[in-house]
Amino acid sequence: MTSTDFFYLLGDLFQWTFGVFEFIGNWVNLIFLIGGFAGFYYWMSIQKKFNDLSNIPVEIKDNEGWYNKSPKNNQLK
Repeated sequence: MTSTDFFYLLGDLFQWTFGVFEFIGNWVNLIFLIGGFAGFYYWMSIQKKFNDLSNIPVEIKDNEGWYNKSPKNNQLK
């Protein structure tokens, strides 16, 4: 087997593997897109639960001085 035969074999192998994408079509992209949206929804729902457990003020007007209070009163739940 010469190096030319090896490179032609390698090229044929790549053409065959990329032919799988023609068979799959756009389904992989749709699965990744739907999975990304589902993961983002899950992440935001968990983040909402964590934000509800926190006792640190969210509003800027309520934010002044909360860090100067005793640590006993300002512990996260």
